[in-house]
Amino acid sequence: MKPRVAIVNSKSFGRFTDAVSRLAKRCIVDQIEVAKNILGKELAEKLSGYHFVIASVTPRYGEDFFKTNSDVVMILRHGIGLDNVDLKAAEEHGVKIVAVPGYKEREAVAEHAVALMLSALRRVVEANDSVRKGEWQERARFVSRNISSLTIGILGFGNIGSKVAEILRKGFGAKVIAYDPYVQEVKMRALGVDPVKSVAELMAESDIVTLHTNLTPETYHIVSRETLKGARRGIIVVNTARGELIDQDALVEALEKGIVSAAALDVVENEPIGLEHPLLKYSNIVVTPHIAAYTLEALAAMDETIVEAIFNYLDEKPIEGIVVDPMKCRKLKLG
Repeated sequence: MKPRVAIVNSKSFGRFTDAVSRLAKRCIVDQIEVAKNILGKELAEKLSGYHFVIASVTPRYGEDFFKTNSDVVMILRHGIGLDNVDLKAAEEHGVKIVAVPGYKEREAVAEHAVALMLSALRRVVEANDSVRKGEWQERARFVSRNISSLTIGILGFGNIGSKVAEILRKGFGAKVIAYDPYVQEVKMRALGVDPVKSVAELMAESDIVTLHTNLTPETYHIVSRETLKGARRGIIVVNTARGELIDQDALVEALEKGIVSAAALDVVENEPIGLEHPLLKYSNIVVTPHIAAYTLEALAAMDETIVEAIFNYLDEKPIEGIVVDPMKCRKLKLG
C-alpha cells in the first residue's frame, strides 16, 4: 500500500507546479478542507489514516490532535510560520515537524513588505480610487514624502527583516533602525542599520514600522495601546508576518486619533476576513490576502521543500527544514 498525504486548507500547494503529480507517483494524495477552528479530536478523526499532513496557517494542531491521531508521522508546514502547531506535543508523541526554510520565501516577502510600505506612504490605492471616481484634479491631496527622508523601524531582524533592511538601505538610502533581542547588534550595523533597545524606542523613532518577528506568547499583540501611545505621530504600520502581532482595537483607536496615519497589512488576526471587517472602512488601510510569499519562484521553492521532505523520509535520507525530530519517532504504518 502507498503512504497517504493530506493537503489541508492549502490553496497554493501544487497549484503552480507539478508537486501533487510528483507526490502521487509514490503516495495517495487528497485535498481536504476543514473549518479553521476545528477541534483537535475532530481534526484527528478527519485525518485518520493519513501519514503526512501538508499544513496551511489553519487549523491548529494541538495536544488533543496528537493524542487522538496515531497515524500521522510528519506534519509539513507549507510556509515558515509554526504558530498553529504545538511543537512540544508533536515531539512528545513522536511526530516530525517540517517547515519551509526562511530563505526560500525571503525575497518574495521582503519585496511585498516594501511594496506595501510604498503603497501606504504614497497612498497608491487611494489615488487610484480617486482617478476612477473622476477626481484627477484633486491630486494635490496625495502629496507625500520621499522614503529616503524617513526613518524605517524593523521589528524582527531575522531572515526577512534583514532583507527588508538591505532593500531600504541600498535601494532607497533610507535610515533604518531595528529591534531584535536575539540578533547581535554587530549584524545590524554591518547592513548600515542602527539597533535600538526596545519596542517603545523603535515606535518612538520610526516614521514607518514594519513587522518581521515570529508569533509567540511574548510577541502576541506586541503592537498594543501601550506601544502605540508612545509612537511617533503619523507613523505607518506595515505587517507581513502574523496578524496577531497587532492589537486590532488598539490600531483602530490609533487611526482615529491620528497617531497612525496609515497601515498596510498582508495578514490580519483571525483571517480570512469578510467585507464587514472594521479595518476595511478606512481608506488609509491597505489589506492584501496573505500573498507576500505568492511569487512563482517562492511557491516553487516551497513546494519542492515539501515533496523532497516526504520522499527523503520514505528513503531514510536527511530532511531539510526539520524543526521537530523526536528521539522516539512514530513508525509509518501501511495497511
